[in-house]
Amino acid sequence: MDTHNGVLISACEFIKDHLYFVTLKTSIKPRSTSNTHYFSIDEELIYENFFSDFGPLNLAMLFRYCMKLNRKRKVAYQTNKKIVHYTTVDPQSRVNAAYLIASYAILYLEKTPEEAYSILLEGIQPSFIPYRDASSGISIFHVSILDCLQAVYKANHLGFFNFDDFDVDEYEYYERVENGDLNWIVPQKFIAFCGPHSTTKIENGYPLHSPESYFNYFKKNNITTVIRLNKKIYDANRFIDCGFQHKDLFFVDGSTPNDHILRQFLSMSECAPGAVAVHCKAGLGRTGSLIGCYIMKHYNFNVMEAIAWIRICRPGSIIGPQQQWLKEKEQLMWISGNKYRESIFGSPYKFPVHNYGIYSKKLKELSLHNSFSSLKNELLHYDDSVSKILNKVDTMNIDEKRKSNTKTLKSDREDNPKGTRCELPSVKDKERVSTGALTQGDHLNQIKARRRLPRPHSSISGCRTTRPKEVEPQLESPLKVTKVNDKPSTTVLKRPTRSVLIRRNVWLGNSVCGTRTLVRPNMSKVNLSCLRPITRSITKSSISLDSGSSLHSSIISRPTIARAGKNNGT
Repeated sequence: MDTHNGVLISACEFIKDHLYFVTLKTSIKPRSTSNTHYFSIDEELIYENFFSDFGPLNLAMLFRYCMKLNRKRKVAYQTNKKIVHYTTVDPQSRVNAAYLIASYAILYLEKTPEEAYSILLEGIQPSFIPYRDASSGISIFHVSILDCLQAVYKANHLGFFNFDDFDVDEYEYYERVENGDLNWIVPQKFIAFCGPHSTTKIENGYPLHSPESYFNYFKKNNITTVIRLNKKIYDANRFIDCGFQHKDLFFVDGSTPNDHILRQFLSMSECAPGAVAVHCKAGLGRTGSLIGCYIMKHYNFNVMEAIAWIRICRPGSIIGPQQQWLKEKEQLMWISGNKYRESIFGSPYKFPVHNYGIYSKKLKELSLHNSFSSLKNELLHYDDSVSKILNKVDTMNIDEKRKSNTKTLKSDREDNPKGTRCELPSVKDKERVSTGALTQGDHLNQIKARRRLPRPHSSISGCRTTRPKEVEPQLESPLKVTKVNDKPSTTVLKRPTRSVLIRRNVWLGNSVCGTRTLVRPNMSKVNLSCLRPITRSITKSSISLDSGSSLHSSIISRPTIARAGKNNGT
């Protein structure tokens, strides 16, 4: 197949004669040959949207993609095969696939965000559409794929995550609404979660958790402080009596905080003896906005990187006007961060680097035998050389980013061609908070609740409804409170066809590791001629699921990217 017949739209070479990313315009999929292995993740790693949002894919999906590609590369080297990750011209699937392989290049091929992005831009191809927020209607604030790559790059160098020490089971278990709906954002500092209720129950199909449901998990993970941003639904003394600090910083659902609330949040977070659990109603908008300010202040992320990282950890975070508010606070946070580090460390360029990332297996093991107070000096080290990474200014002339940032109303009309809008309630009327009218957080929670129901025409036999062995019981299941018979109900617990959990055994096959070279692709060496029609229609809503799958750790270890100033022993 060549580019003249219109099937091959673009081709990018990430490793010479070994790893390619291509876009195909065809209704058939390539068949692997003795020389080339083809694979796609478009129908396997699927973003669960709230409204018109479509990405970026979360951290667990990125982890699973990296492990999958590592195994494929190992097999490919042994059999002397080329690997081609292909996607379609569908703009949403294409940008998510590109985000995955470019992030892989950053984490495993030692590319910079600009290098990985420039490879994606090689050849003639349509531009990558930008990501948008999880609000309804038209979006006027966008996050580009390059912003996401820079967020992954910075987070990796600051030790926010480490895929050699990452408990993907814990991530996937606790992000589910029936298991707590919580996500770590910054290691040993911030966890975002859905607001607790007065009792543990299921209401209108949505699991509600009492404060007591979180006690065990919070204590085992050194969470000492709870900050509530929404109206009072539970008695704060239930946290306080159990030894947690609790603070109320209320502002209206969907709105932005005033400067007094922002200062209180930053001060309390900085003084907290352990990690801080932050929640509003859904744990997305108000929660993500304030955590974003902390990340800009203490880690020098720009606003786009902060939004991108928080959404990678907790999809749907930071909504509507909260995005512009964060942009307005960017310079203030940078200046405040410099003053803070100058006063504490004597240098504005000394940044905290985490020795254990979020969902760290090693830290979990250490905490079983040591108190967190005794581990305090092992959790962080401070380095001024990492400031070169955080303050790096990209001088490359990348027209693609400029095009993405100017693509506003047009891209939204393409997402919603009929112009229909499912408006959220106005947040200007503060009385709505107390009158029982549905707010933005209510709408988002309702969408999450609907995800738990099986999709039409989908088998749920392969759905994991029980806790993985590695994750200890922490949250009380609401079913234990509302159970009406002796037989456990599996219907309520089952989640929709979440591809990472349900279909992983379909694609967690071949894998592996390799080298890096930046060259223009020689597609004459890649066999794209062997194609076969799809024998069965496969859609996101109708995919047969395999049962009996199991998770496997990567066969190979990730190449170590030394962090500046970090000792080998840490």
